[in-house]
Amino acid sequence: MLIPLLEGLRVGRRTRPAAALGDKAYSSRANRAYLRRRGIETVIPEPRDQQAHRKRRGSMGGRPPKFDSAKYRGRNVIERGYCRLKQWRGLATRYDKLAIVYRAAVVLNGVIAWLNYLTDTP
Repeated sequence: MLIPLLEGLRVGRRTRPAAALGDKAYSSRANRAYLRRRGIETVIPEPRDQQAHRKRRGSMGGRPPKFDSAKYRGRNVIERGYCRLKQWRGLATRYDKLAIVYRAAVVLNGVIAWLNYLTDTP
């Protein structure tokens, strides 16, 4: 799922993000190889079963993948944003038939959150 998502990613003229943050579900050998091939920093923790498998193989298991815990800590901001977005029942269930109506609801939710942020700050 990660590879097709990154293939279609485009931010302005850039097609390659600086880093990819993900949870342990995205820690597959194929995903890591793809990110390495494209020169994208991987900030994905290694699951315990993969750690145990690597350690069981001994010197043939290779070294553990690099992991930047400081960058990974910022991932919760995005997760909280999605949780806040899903508080609207219509967005969580994707009830709308047309994509443009769904997108309008997402934008409206973002505008309301932004206005709340502006009025709450001193």
